[in-house]
Amino acid sequence: MTEHIAGPPSYWYSDSVEDARGARVMGALRAYRAAEMSMRRRTQTSMAMSENELLVLRFLTRRSRHHADVTPVDLSRYLGVSTASMTALLDRLEKTGHLQRTPHPRDRRKILVSATPHAEDDMREILGVMHAHMMSATHGMTEDEAVAVTAFLERMCAAVNTVDGDRARPATATPDVAA
Repeated sequence: MTEHIAGPPSYWYSDSVEDARGARVMGALRAYRAAEMSMRRRTQTSMAMSENELLVLRFLTRRSRHHADVTPVDLSRYLGVSTASMTALLDRLEKTGHLQRTPHPRDRRKILVSATPHAEDDMREILGVMHAHMMSATHGMTEDEAVAVTAFLERMCAAVNTVDGDRARPATATPDVAA
């Protein structure tokens, strides 16, 4: 028999102890997401950039650490935007001195895109402090806690990846198979 708690059931959850626990976790997750979104808005404002511009710079700085070439097509696929939109975005970042375009050394039809040292300094200055604060929140976690949090977040990623447009599919649903 399922244990029940006192109080009215919510729209989405029953009144079981397990659902109450899940609702607390979801509430904490929503609060974290709201705080993260607020931080992203503050970062965008302080750098005078759109979210996509910041995503491009983060992508470029990560790829440069691995000495990986990046083309506008790579960035267009990464963001899921048209090549025309990507060209406009790259034009803005180039104009502000945050990225540079260079000819591909082996394929003259391609252009390589990279973040400038100025962009990397800006990213390190603004995002470095935020990242350090976030990493400090993980300090003191036991291995078991880290495994539990990581597993939970991976399950949440899988759950939200089941959303298809305006309809949500149950996370445990299996596709229909014709006989």
